[in-house]
Amino acid sequence: MLADPDSKTIQAYGVLNQEATGMQKGFARPGYFFIDPNGIIREKFFEAKYRERLTGNSIISKLFPELGQEVTETVEAPHLQLALEQSDPIGVPGTRVTLAAEVRLPPDVHVYAPGTQGYKPIQLLIEPVAQLEFKPAVYPASKILYLPAIKEKVPVLEGTFRISQDVKVNSGSEFWGSLGKDGKLFIITGKLEYQACDKTICYLPTSVPAKWELQVFPLDRTRAPVNIRHK
Repeated sequence: MLADPDSKTIQAYGVLNQEATGMQKGFARPGYFFIDPNGIIREKFFEAKYRERLTGNSIISKLFPELGQEVTETVEAPHLQLALEQSDPIGVPGTRVTLAAEVRLPPDVHVYAPGTQGYKPIQLLIEPVAQLEFKPAVYPASKILYLPAIKEKVPVLEGTFRISQDVKVNSGSEFWGSLGKDGKLFIITGKLEYQACDKTICYLPTSVPAKWELQVFPLDRTRAPVNIRHK
């Protein structure tokens, strides 16, 4: 939200930065509102620190997953198809990008939801990368399936679903300085672990490798022309 005269609109939304002084006085706290056609705020996304921002594509991917993700690779794996996605191929220090794994299961095949006891639940596991902070993975809601053969009820995932995980780029000044003018390419690797079952067979647990690439560029520090700078 841009600063308007006397910050009236910003104050109406309750996002005025009361502590800001100098050239930042009157600014809004950085964030996003999702507003419906009737002008009602349905979602809001704000960060505690100025340097840390969700990207616009990351917001879209959270609100409309089918629209906001770029498919980087499709993998045919035992008993499922895996599409690796990410909201943004590039970032800058402090940005949060969303990585995702879209899983497509054949009819009558299921995998076990996280937390299931006695079976191998599905898990997206990403290897640590210096200068990147990985937030907890977000899994879809599971359904309870009754298994007549063993007379048990277990939480499972079926059909097509998406597992997502946000990654935040280091916002420290030392990291900024290390990027140079061309930035740095980060290779993010991991795996999807799961055990697939159909109506009669539970197959052996297995895993599929996963990889994403994120190009991080330095921040653009070029100032606006003097005649349009905030006074």
